[in-house]
Amino acid sequence: MAERSSVADLAASLRDELDRYSPGGKLPSSRVLVERFRASPVTVSRALAVLVAEGLVVTRPGIGAFRAEARRPYDALQQRGDTSWQEVALSADASADQMPRSVDASGVTTTLDVPPPGVLEMNGGYLPPGLQPEKALAAALARAGRRPGAWRRPPLEGVDELRDWFAREIGGPSGTVAAEEVLVTAGGQAAITTALRALAPPGAAVLVESPTYPGMLAAARASGLRPVPVPVEPCGVRPDLLADAFRASGARVFVCQPLFQNPTGAVLGADRRREVLRVAREAGAFVVEDDFARQLAHEDAGPLPPALRAEDPDGVVVHIRSLTKITSPSLRVGALAARGPVLERLRAIQIVDSFFVPRPLQEAALELVGAPAWSRHLRTVAAELRTRRELMVTALAGEVPVLGLDHVPRGGYHLWLRLPDGADEGVLTAAALRAGVAVAPGRPYFAAESAAPHLRITFAPAAAEGDIVEGVRRLRTACAEVLPG
Repeated sequence: MAERSSVADLAASLRDELDRYSPGGKLPSSRVLVERFRASPVTVSRALAVLVAEGLVVTRPGIGAFRAEARRPYDALQQRGDTSWQEVALSADASADQMPRSVDASGVTTTLDVPPPGVLEMNGGYLPPGLQPEKALAAALARAGRRPGAWRRPPLEGVDELRDWFAREIGGPSGTVAAEEVLVTAGGQAAITTALRALAPPGAAVLVESPTYPGMLAAARASGLRPVPVPVEPCGVRPDLLADAFRASGARVFVCQPLFQNPTGAVLGADRRREVLRVAREAGAFVVEDDFARQLAHEDAGPLPPALRAEDPDGVVVHIRSLTKITSPSLRVGALAARGPVLERLRAIQIVDSFFVPRPLQEAALELVGAPAWSRHLRTVAAELRTRRELMVTALAGEVPVLGLDHVPRGGYHLWLRLPDGADEGVLTAAALRAGVAVAPGRPYFAAESAAPHLRITFAPAAAEGDIVEGVRRLRTACAEVLPG
């Protein structure tokens, strides 16, 4: 029997026997339970922890475990009260010429929620457990916990050695980024929020790619900013449209993902890279470079262009990098890199928001990226993502050719599909869920109206490669149900 099942079974047995004891009565000792149920001490300890979490048992160190005192039933109607006053309070922060702030996380939770049992995940944004470096992470965390001073307060900007590592990663061989220009953050999303709050006042416009990452749109709107879209092509945004948007909106910030953009997979072309920086410099604006997919390049991606920040001596670019996507959702460690007075603004906002990233997590990240297993992990993921991409592209062409795929990226974990004109992506998404596969509708990726209906589907979260093919087959069933023709 697997340990997880043993813990659940033992917890169920103990739960059934609780009526034998009066409230406050002592349960048999752990040693007695080990002998009686023929379970390991670890299994007994974890089963008791389950009952403690449920409020059925309390433990007293050195004394034993006891049945919890009976709790008074919760009367929901009595405790509910009248919260209608909050609608006024939450809307009263807007000035006369502003709309109330919009805090809508629905576009993000679509990719964060765990699908119901039996539903294949093709909408998530993380590697499956089988591709996460769990053993290397566990070893790194154990070594980090034994480092001298690992539990002391870290420098506010981040552990020096980790800042140095990020600087080398961002600046590349040219060494154009110094460790002093790096702030360690609690992952990429926290870095995006910090950058937006630092660079634009509430009510200001911020230019965004269209379509773009819903988490960034949500962060911008929650900060009181107004996202203004700039269309994305397979080779990135058009500099002329970017210049027009700066003039029309008065924005001083442009947020972009130049490498394997989410959701389109676009890569900003070499000529457009220079032009984007020139346009931003002439507008007196910052470019926030979200370089989330650099470590998600596929085996056949070829040489990658350097980060925009590595080619920017004038402090136009504020660079964001994270370890989360390539490792685990729980390794919330990232970095901001900037040059000039803006660095102090970023630092101050991060300190006010969260003080600092916990030192054990920073030390564990250092141990991970410095271990021999790190390079092996990167190679494994690059090969596996290529295989999964090819499987999904082949399956889509054979099963649902009605879904348009204009661009096949060689990095990232997602494909951007265009639906037939007139199709309802919300209806199709719901039909797909009924068919047993979770996909993401395209609407949350647009800051304004979209020109056509889309779906974003991902090939990274699947537990096994066969799930990708099966997921596309289930998507075909949904398409047959709701799409015209």
